[in-house]
Amino acid sequence: MDIRIDQDGIWYYHGSPIGRKELVCLFSSVLTMDEAGTYWLITPQEKGRIQVDDAPFMAVELFSAGAGRDRALSFRTNIDELVCVDQDHPIHVVTNPETGAPSPYVTVRERIRAKIVRPVYYELIGMGLEETFDNEKVYGVWSSGAFFPMGTADRDG
Repeated sequence: MDIRIDQDGIWYYHGSPIGRKELVCLFSSVLTMDEAGTYWLITPQEKGRIQVDDAPFMAVELFSAGAGRDRALSFRTNIDELVCVDQDHPIHVVTNPETGAPSPYVTVRERIRAKIVRPVYYELIGMGLEETFDNEKVYGVWSSGAFFPMGTADRDG
């Protein structure tokens, strides 16, 4: 299949953006990723490999209820899927080793994640707390009774 999802979560078919959100939502409902990291669209009639530049979805809105350790967070994706942050849907931050720039993600479903857009990530950072784990201070957020580290709590750097 000549389908590609670019780094901004835009879906393309034969090099042209798919403009109908309903069609993107339909395709996304049959999107899977195998253990090797290959993305597939799988229907009862066919299976087609697609290219994903980074993450297939974008987390574009953040919702919060409660505070501190009692907080419950959820995200709305660019395909209007709601994801509650918990053990099965963790937040994960990948740091670029060369630049130190963070790339934050939330797991939407098994092995498939959404990249958290920058304004939403800044909002999330504003909710963070310092916690100590294994004698190291880390910065992160609590949601659904679990702590999700987003980086070290380095005051000097």
